[in-house]
Parts: sequence; C-alpha cells; structure tokens
Amino acid sequence: METRLDMELAEYRAQISQALAEGGTQSLVRLTDEELAVLDPEETFIPKPHLSRMDSQQREWVLATALRSLVSREAVEIRNIEELDAALRGAPEVQIDMHIRMEVDLALTLRRTPDRVLAAKQDSATGTAFGYVHIHAANLLLVERITAGGMHLFTLAGTVEDAVNLVQPLVDPYGVADRDGESTSLDPSALDREHVGPLAAVIDNARIVGELVLLSDPPGPMVTTYATDRAVWAVVVDSPHAPSGITARPVSAATLSRHIAEMLSAGDPEVSHA
Repeated sequence: METRLDMELAEYRAQISQALAEGGTQSLVRLTDEELAVLDPEETFIPKPHLSRMDSQQREWVLATALRSLVSREAVEIRNIEELDAALRGAPEVQIDMHIRMEVDLALTLRRTPDRVLAAKQDSATGTAFGYVHIHAANLLLVERITAGGMHLFTLAGTVEDAVNLVQPLVDPYGVADRDGESTSLDPSALDREHVGPLAAVIDNARIVGELVLLSDPPGPMVTTYATDRAVWAVVVDSPHAPSGITARPVSAATLSRHIAEMLSAGDPEVSHA
C-alpha cells in the first residue's frame, strides 16, 4: 500500500528528474567527512575514512571546525548566530537554527532515500577510495565518490551511462581494460589459489583491487576486479552464496561498463542503460 511519504518521494523524484532532463548530469556539492557528520549525524554504512581515524577529542575539534566551515562558505545558514558561538565554546543544550542550502539538502535527501545502492571500493597502495550510486530511477542517480582522505564528491546523474562513467575509474583508474579474454568458471567451494587457474598470477600482480556490490533486497550481483599494468580481470558472482555462477576473465572497457550498467539495472526493469 502506497503511503503519503511514498507519494511525496515519488513527486520529489519526478521534479528532480525533470530538471535533470533539461540540464543534464551535473556536479552537485563537495563535502568532507566531518561536514557530513555535522549535517547528517546519524551513522550509516557509508564510510568516513578520515573521521574514522580520529579519537573522540579530535572528532569534537574537527566537528566544531566543520560547522564553522559550512557557515563561512554559506553551505548552511545559522539564523541565531549567537547560539552558534555559544555552542562552539562548549555550552550545553544549545539549540541552533540551521537552514541548509538547496543543493546540499538535495544531496542529503537523495542519499537517505534510494531504492538500491551500488557500492564500489578501490584498494591500492595509496589507500582505499569508495563510490556509491544511490539509485532512484533510470534518470535519477546520485553518485557519491569518496577519496581516501574523506572528501565526498556528489554528482547528480541523469542516465545510467553517466553513472557508469563516474564509477568505472574506481576499478580501472589507469584505463588498461582493453580486451575480452576466455572465461573461466570457478568453484565457490574451492577458491584457493590452486584452483583459480590463471587468476592466481593476476591477483599476485594486481595494482588495484576493486569491488562492486549491489545493495538491494534480495542481495544483488557482485563483481571483483583486479587491475594489473596490462589488463583488468573481472570475477563475476551472479548472487551471494550461489552454488555456481562465478566466472573470471580479462575484460575490455566496454564489457566492464556493461557489467556496471547491468548491476545498476538489476532488480528494476525501468532502470536500463539502453
């Protein structure tokens, strides 16, 4: 049964989708870990890599600085500025009248209300970066890229193809995915290096390890990528805990794009990259 909140969300999505159709995919806002913690203090599964390395005293300091930063660059408006000063001095139970700028509020709203999320992760010698595509409709996807230093870059994508183009560099940052190779079926019960064939050498020489997981109900497909100096291999899992359906092979950029687009489209016939 559709609730009033569902109807309001559907109308909100329709309005944003219409604006996107007219203006196209666009960069929305950039926020740090600590700024997001101020704007949206509720903990979520989305990481804050910079903030997570701090102790409680450090977090208190940087959150106060983040609030000052948000005010100074007019991302938020504090209408009782005297109370802000009191809060920064540590006064207890201070109520701050905070109003958020439209594009910041849009990013936060779409971040909280997706139907499904494609989660991406990039591990390399320089650190770990992340990407999340908050899926609302085929023509409304919020892409959140997170650097290893905790900068969150929000982009409003009007097509699945545009979202793919933003996510793909996480798993192939050097653009070495250039050819499709022979596919190897893997046994889920024997994934040690003695049973994965040529993939073992690829894993040993990988410079970038990427993960793509569709967070949905039921759980969606998963792809793990290994990028060497010369190629990108993709290990595709059709669904979690499946007794079969795991394959590995080198992939071209076009095939890698297709895998990502299919994950974004999984579970919703209306979301298509066609």
